[in-house]
Amino acid sequence: MDDETERRQIVDALMTVVDPEIGMDIINLGLVYEIHKEENRLRVVMTLTAIGCPLAGTIVSDVKHAVLPLGYADAEVEIVYSPPWDRHRLSRVAKMALGMY
Repeated sequence: MDDETERRQIVDALMTVVDPEIGMDIINLGLVYEIHKEENRLRVVMTLTAIGCPLAGTIVSDVKHAVLPLGYADAEVEIVYSPPWDRHRLSRVAKMALGMY
């Protein structure tokens, strides 16, 4: 499997993870900043729409459950707040779905 195919599979898996408060996946919301593969481990660097999000633990758990079936031994989710998330990170799909066009 080439790197681009593997990356697409990871992104597709992450698109199944929905921010429960907004009802949109974390990829189209622009919450995922980086994806790193380190041997057979995956590290996802992401943010949340708000500091202190009460569902942070649920989202982290959902990310791990989404990517581990792809064959990784472990998945680490690092939540960062710099740069802060804002509406400019929304994909075109998210903007249309949320009526922000």
